[in-house]
Parts: sequence; C-alpha cells; structure tokens
Amino acid sequence: MEETNQSAVSEFIFQGLCTSKEIQIYFLLFLSIFYLVIVVGNLLIVLLIITDHHLHSPMYFLLANLSFIDFCLSSVTTPKLTTDLLKDNKIISFGGCMSQILCVHFFGGGEMVLLVTMAYDRYVAICKPLHYSSIMDRQKCIWLVLIPWIIGFVHGMSQLVIILELPFCGPREVDSFFCDIPVVLKLACMNTDTLKIVINADSGILVITCFILLLVSYTNILLTVHLHSKGSSSKALSTCTSHIIVVALFFGPVLFIYLWPVSITWVDKFLAVFYTVITPILNPAIYTLRNKDIKNAIKKWIKCL
Repeated sequence: MEETNQSAVSEFIFQGLCTSKEIQIYFLLFLSIFYLVIVVGNLLIVLLIITDHHLHSPMYFLLANLSFIDFCLSSVTTPKLTTDLLKDNKIISFGGCMSQILCVHFFGGGEMVLLVTMAYDRYVAICKPLHYSSIMDRQKCIWLVLIPWIIGFVHGMSQLVIILELPFCGPREVDSFFCDIPVVLKLACMNTDTLKIVINADSGILVITCFILLLVSYTNILLTVHLHSKGSSSKALSTCTSHIIVVALFFGPVLFIYLWPVSITWVDKFLAVFYTVITPILNPAIYTLRNKDIKNAIKKWIKCL
C-alpha cells in the first residue's frame, strides 16, 4: 500500500495561510522574526541551564527539555511555512508530508506529557517540600524526561502508521500550511469516517489524560498554597501561575483542533500557527520574565561576554 501511495501521489500542494500577496509579505516578516526569537530564546534557556550550576535542579532540567521540544516543534513547520510565502507553488513531497505528521505528533505529544511531569515536580516541591530531595532524585528526573519522549514517539508512530495505510490517488491540495492528520485525511481515496474515530480516540485519550492530570496536580498545589501563609506561598504561587499559563496556551488550541466536532478552516489555521509559532515564543518569555534564577543567569552570562 505504501508503494501505491507514493507512486499515485508523489507530492502535495499547500494552500497556505492566505492568497493575498501583500498579506503574505507581512506574514513573511513577522514569521521570520518570530522564528529567530524561538531559536535564540529556547536554545539560550537550554544553554544557560546546562552551563550554570545554580540551575542544575529537577525543575530547570525539565524546563530545558521543554525549551528544546518547543524549538523542535516550531522547526517542523515554521521554516517551510516561511519559505513557502515566497513561492507561488507551495509543494511538499509525500515523504516530507509524512515526516511532518510524525514530527508534529512526536514533539506535540511529548510536550503534553512533559507538562504533566513538570506539574508533578511542582506538586512534590510545594506539597511535600521536606521529601523533595529524596523523591526527585537523579534517577527519577531522568525517567521524568525519558517518559515524555517515549510516549511522544509511540503516539507519533501510531498516527503515521494509520496514514501510511491510506490510498492517495487523486486530490493533493492540502488546505493548510503543513501536513496534519485532519486535512490529509480529506485527500484519501476512501471513506475515512472510521479512521477519524480511531485517530481522534488516539489523540483524545492522550490529550484528555494529560489535561486531567494537570488539573488534579495544580488543584492540589493551589489548595496547599491557600492553606499556607501569604509570605511563604507567594513564590510558589508565582511559579505555578507561569506553569498554568503555559498549559492553557498549549492545550487550548490543541483541544479545539483535535476534539472540536466542527472544523472551521481559518480558525484551525490560526490555532495551528498559535501552538507551532506563538506558544514556543511565549514559553521562554514567561519563564524568563517571571523567574529570578534565569534572569540572574542571563546577567552573569552577559557580564562574561
């Protein structure tokens, strides 16, 4: 079947974000700046956490992985989107399209699980502070990082296997700026209603499970913070607030795109841009602007230049 797919349809054509040349120029300018900020901001956080021994703690270890995943997730779609704004024919090969599907779900699924592990780390730090060092030992931290990558890979491969089994023999215009399962399914030369249910169940279970775990974790954290005095809980509340903002910004668009029964093309495109371009910019900004340790590390790094 895979050979049939590749011989029948060797490439797909993106319709892009819009058809107006003038608007595309503005998109090109903004997306180029945004991607530069994504690369510099997220890789700077990773570099700071690796080089500054004051940041060698479980929370920052997880944060470094979040920044790296954000960089990877944005790099799957943004460079291609930016260069396509300069072209009349926005073409991607069959293999490139399948690679985008795999990588978006790999990094996206991994980020969802990583946000859960970060919530668990904050739960232990705030609700069980006296046992934090013994619970969050080196081995536990390594597993908390490996599990998101493993689950993300399994999720991405499960989605890819389903898509590779589909026959693509006719339409090849993708009504988006990157290959994602909902839009690629529409191009299959067969009835995909059953597959949609299977794929939505696969993605839905992962999204809803992570979202519920996050709600439970942060509810317990906020209840614990509420029971403590204002002075001792202000720092914990500030840290949790930044985490909750990141969770809301990431899960909001994902829940709408993959679980909302009615598909609205322009809304889906906007939300896809949001979680692949905007969120990876906001994450480093949220964590650096609200975190004294990161700001101090940046100041030290600037002085050493």
